[in-house]
Amino acid sequence: MIENIKARTGVGIVGLSARSGWAPHSHLPALTRLPGYDLRALAASTPESARAAGEKYGIGRAYGSAAELAADPAVDLVVVSVRVPRHREVILAALAAGKHVLSEWPLGNGVTEAEDLAAAAARAGVRTFAGLQARAAPAVRHLRDLVAGGFVGEVLSTSVVASGRRWGPTFEPGGGYLLEKENGGTMLTIPFGHTVDALAMVLGEFGEVSATTAVRRPLVTEEGSGRVAPMTVEDQVAVSGRLASGAVASVHFRGGLSRGTDFHWEINGTDGDLVVTGDHGHLQQARLTVRGARGSATELAELPVPGRYFDVPELDDLRAEPAYNVGVQYARVLRDLREGTRTVPDFADAARRQRLLDAIERAAATGTRVTL
Repeated sequence: MIENIKARTGVGIVGLSARSGWAPHSHLPALTRLPGYDLRALAASTPESARAAGEKYGIGRAYGSAAELAADPAVDLVVVSVRVPRHREVILAALAAGKHVLSEWPLGNGVTEAEDLAAAAARAGVRTFAGLQARAAPAVRHLRDLVAGGFVGEVLSTSVVASGRRWGPTFEPGGGYLLEKENGGTMLTIPFGHTVDALAMVLGEFGEVSATTAVRRPLVTEEGSGRVAPMTVEDQVAVSGRLASGAVASVHFRGGLSRGTDFHWEINGTDGDLVVTGDHGHLQQARLTVRGARGSATELAELPVPGRYFDVPELDDLRAEPAYNVGVQYARVLRDLREGTRTVPDFADAARRQRLLDAIERAAATGTRVTL
């Protein structure tokens, strides 16, 4: 429950489109349900598209550039919901205006850009937040507490097999930019990145990694039109390594969806086992089930997520929607801003996660084990 909020935080979203996209389906429903926020402004790629979005969503301040939005004194928090190649320019404009920033994941187009943005945020002295909302998922928090509480004893190993949903044989109209590795929105950075971030929250960071990646579908087809397009994004990512605890880890993501397993995460320990299953590998959005067994039990049993993990009642009607975890993260952002706490990952955390992805890419390119 969000309590004792005396002031309201003015939000400006860069990338809230009248047509479609992630922001209208996640940020908008979350923000409009949470007390303490006012959605006061938006910015789009052109003044015309900004006006169209402003009219559709009833937002009076509609700007044709991120810099104009960031300069608006009514905006306290700038939300960056644009394609990855534009993150840098939007974030720097917000930092230059002295505004707090929440950026969707991945933070930057590559590790160097992410580190530069984290450094710029530190110099600006504002609060920053990274959209790694899988950490906010009730099932993931439940899993973390089960492990921390000794359900499996000492963790020996963990393994993940998952489907990327996209990067399969077809792609959605308008989704062509996700096929080009240079754009930074890849299976490795998006679903793998969200999932491995949650894995690290539950079990600890990787200490070393080895990896194999491949583009197994160099040509894919646009849904509807049948147009064939090249894909340079790896649609197979297989990572193995050791966590800092010494536990052995393996994570394999495949493009598209599988007729078999679309998400299976197993944690094996000296005293028990935990298994998380879901409908796809985007852990930040998936519908998840946690099962486990320990001691003398020989079969897994469901471990329902206790009600205390659904701790933002304003979002109860979104529990089955992708917006739910985004909304929980927004509730935590508000507390962090009001109370000075640090419960939401910031740009430094995001840069650290992108260093892991960079290590995986280097391991795959060189065929060597990379130490973090």
